[in-house]
Amino acid sequence: MGRWLSWLRRRPAPAAAANADTESDTESGPAASAAAGAEPRPGAPSGASAGSSPAPVAPARPAPARPAPAPRAPATPPVASPAPVLPARAVAPRPVVRPLPASDDVTGAPCPACGTPNPPDRRFCRRCATPLTPTTIAAPLPWWRTVWPFRRRTRAGSGRLVRFLVVLGVVLALCAAAFLLLPAGRHLMEDTRDKLGKAKAVTPTRVQATAELPGHPVAHSTDGLSNRYWGAPAPGTSATYTFGKPFRLVDVIVTNGASPAPEEYAKQGRALRIDMEVTDRDGATVHKKLVLSDKPGPQTFPLGISDVTTIRLTLEEPAGSAPDRHLALAEVEFFQRG
Repeated sequence: MGRWLSWLRRRPAPAAAANADTESDTESGPAASAAAGAEPRPGAPSGASAGSSPAPVAPARPAPARPAPAPRAPATPPVASPAPVLPARAVAPRPVVRPLPASDDVTGAPCPACGTPNPPDRRFCRRCATPLTPTTIAAPLPWWRTVWPFRRRTRAGSGRLVRFLVVLGVVLALCAAAFLLLPAGRHLMEDTRDKLGKAKAVTPTRVQATAELPGHPVAHSTDGLSNRYWGAPAPGTSATYTFGKPFRLVDVIVTNGASPAPEEYAKQGRALRIDMEVTDRDGATVHKKLVLSDKPGPQTFPLGISDVTTIRLTLEEPAGSAPDRHLALAEVEFFQRG
C-alpha cells in the first residue's frame, strides 16, 4: 500500500504527462526516467520501510508554449469571369494518306511522284493522291491575242467575219486619223525646229508700195536704219516685199512710227494694225493680223510660215493722225530659220 501511494505521488499531472508525450524521443536523463515512472535505483531506501520519509517528487515540467498562428494572406479580389468565346470557323479535316500495305500486290502504272503502282482505273495515286492523268496545259496566247476581239478562243468558222470587219474598221480609222492629223503633226514639228534653231535676217530683193510720200519711200522700211521711215498718205496703203527664194518665215519685227525715240515717235501718225498677206511658192496665201502697241520701239511677232516668197503689208487703224500728219513705219525686219 505504501508503494502504491509513493507511485501516485511521483506520477506527473495529466497536462504534464501530455506535454511529456509530445517531447522528442531522443530526450534522456534522470528527469525523464522519473516522469515515466521508472523503478528506483538499487540500494535506495524503500518506501515500504516503516518510518521512512517519502521520496521527493520531481516537479512537473511546464507545457511548451503554442506557436502563434501564422498571419492570414490578404483576400484575393474576385476574378471577373471571362467573356464567352465565339465558336471558331469549322475547318475541314485534312485528308489522311493511308500507308500502302506491304502485302498488297497491285500491278499498274507507277505514280510519277512516289512510284507506287496503281490500278488502271484510278485517277489519283492511292498513297500520295497525285493525279495520275494530269491535264495538258494550253500554251500561253501571244500578246495580240489578248486584245479584243482576238482574245476569244473560237471554233473553226465561228466569228471570222465579225473579226475581219472589226479589224478592217480599225485600220480605216487609223488611216483617216493619220491623214487628218498629218498637217497638225507637221506644223508641230516645224514649230519645234523654229524654237530650237537660230533665226537670221533675210532681206527682200524688191519692195513696192501703192503710195508713198516724197522723201519717205517704202525702201526706207527695210534699209536697216530706224531714224528713216516709210510715209503713207492714208490708211489702206500697202507695201509688197518680194524675196529671191522661198524660206521659212519665223519672226517679223516691226518698229512703228517715225523713230524709236519718244519725241520723234509722237510727231507723225502710226498704224495700230497691219494686215499681212503671205504667199508661198505654190500660190497659196496666209492672212495674219499684227496688232501693234502705240509705243516706240521694235515689236516682235512669231509666225512660222513655210515656203514664203511674197509678203504684203497693209496699214490700218491710224493713231495720232492730223491734217498735217501722215502714217509712218520706221522699219520692218524678216527672219528665217537658220
